[in-house]
Parts: sequence; structure tokens; C-alpha cells
Amino acid sequence: MLGVSRSGYYDWRGRAPSARTTANLALLADVRRLQARHQGRYGSPRMHAALRAEGRQCSRGRVERLMRRHPIRALAGRRFRPCTTDSRHSLPIAPNLLAQNFVATAPNTSWLADITYIATGEGWLYLAAVLDLATRKIVGWAMRDHMRAELPLAALMMAAQRQRPAAGLICHSDRGSQYASGTYVDHLTAIRAVPSMQLLR
Repeated sequence: MLGVSRSGYYDWRGRAPSARTTANLALLADVRRLQARHQGRYGSPRMHAALRAEGRQCSRGRVERLMRRHPIRALAGRRFRPCTTDSRHSLPIAPNLLAQNFVATAPNTSWLADITYIATGEGWLYLAAVLDLATRKIVGWAMRDHMRAELPLAALMMAAQRQRPAAGLICHSDRGSQYASGTYVDHLTAIRAVPSMQLLR
């Protein structure tokens, strides 16, 4: 009916795979290996970049077609819910020494400390930074996947080691439990700095 002879069909079945088919199978194996390594988070753009980083010569379109044909998709990540500052705690609160006057005439006399969050290739991370009010430069920073006291403390330690501030430095922050924690306050005392916290909104 189809105009195909029985001998021709069996000849086709017994034929060795083409070079292109063999190459695609090898590429598919690499794609599956990388997808398993990265917990299924890679779509075709990141998969293509990962393959190129391993020295694989392949186009992004080829990777995309291969992933679509076999269906290999990036898993949808959980929606990121950033933790906000917990200012309603029972830890001691420092007075607001700056009184919203965010001006300094000399470096290393007033620092501002804060925490934010940023998206990275590996997910969301928290970033703690210390800014010098006089120079407006970031003098210390740290990144973690959490925002416990260890995070702003690491940023403060970097700033203190790099800047070597004199006694009397004012370190201003919000009223978060991280900045009111014993470990953070103890380090302020060790570098002879004075804590300051903003008014509760």
C-alpha cells in the first residue's frame, strides 16, 4: 500500500544510526545529567550556557529543540517571600543618635547598616551592607541565604577590618533583631563604636 518493499523496510531497520542521531543522543545524555545536577532548574538558555562551559559546541536552538522533544523543562521555583525586619522584639534598643541627619563631615564617623535581597542565578540571597555617610561608599558587605545576625555582623567585621575606625564611630541601623542581638552589639563594643537605631515607624 505504501510502496515500501519488505526487504527495504528491514534494510532500513537494520541500518546504523546517522552521525547526527548519535550526536543528539550524546547531547541528550549531557542535558539530562546537567538537569539532574541542578535539581531541574535549568531551562534551555542556562542549559546551553552550562554545556558551552563544559566545552560542548552546540547551538541554543538545538538544545531548545532537544529539550522540547524529550520534554525536559525547568521546574517552576517557589515564589520568594522575603523576610522583613523584625523590629518587635524584646532586645535592647539603642537611641536614635543621628535623628535623621544623614550628613557626616569626615569618613569613619557615621556608618549606615541595612539588609536587602537580590536575585541571583542560584536563587534569592540576602545582602547586608555598611555605608560610610561621608564618602557614600560601601565599606563592608556580606551575602547569605538567610538574614540571621551572622549576616550583618559579617558586613560590620569587613568594614571594621578595612577602615580601622577610631573610637566613637556611630553605627546606625533599623531596629531589627539582627542589629539588637548580643553578638552584633558586642562587636560594636569591641571596635569602640556606638549603636544608633532609627525610630519605630
